[in-house]
Amino acid sequence: MYYYPVSSALIECLILSVVNLQDSYGYEISQSVKLVAKIKESTLYPILRRLEQSGYLTTYNQQFNGRNRKYYSITDSGREQLLYLKKEWKEYRDTLDDIIEGRINQ
Repeated sequence: MYYYPVSSALIECLILSVVNLQDSYGYEISQSVKLVAKIKESTLYPILRRLEQSGYLTTYNQQFNGRNRKYYSITDSGREQLLYLKKEWKEYRDTLDDIIEGRINQ
């Protein structure tokens, strides 16, 4: 499978989409994102921190097999940001489709 380069805004959209479905921990989020983007955890965690610092995610710890897992939960601001990013993605995708399908002539 070939992975296309993915912008940080799209990765943010993917992360917020995953966490919007249910609270998730870092590894679980990375596995979902890796379905479409070749991303390392060293790239993912700074984005998660930035989303948390921006108020889009909150965190809490939960025990799992005797260890603490840090779970991420989306906030109301995060849901608003997700709607904005989805809108931006749809406009981008539609423009790409128009170019590829020959609907845009310059």
